[in-house]
Amino acid sequence: MAQAVTDQTFEEEVIKSDLPVLVDFWAEWCGPCKMIAPIVEELADDYEGRLKVVKLDTDENPETPMQMGIMGIPTLILFKDGEAIDRIVGAAPKRRFTKMLDAHI
Repeated sequence: MAQAVTDQTFEEEVIKSDLPVLVDFWAEWCGPCKMIAPIVEELADDYEGRLKVVKLDTDENPETPMQMGIMGIPTLILFKDGEAIDRIVGAAPKRRFTKMLDAHI
């Protein structure tokens, strides 16, 4: 299951993680965010042990999205060794996410 992170926990949970981390930048009012939420949870299960999946509410935590250059949500960014290495902006089918993850993990 994807865990919630905040501006305060982002560095510890994402940047310093030993595993690659997929971060879902979302907001409660965002329809496309709600559409892909089940996919994000499936990815957390499918890649358990190989990937950490976290969610960051952009309304409650505005600093990190600003630092990451988030212009629209949902945005999912894959971090590996503390670096953002790939991203998908907007709702997409599960196969697009798995293709991105499989290319880097």
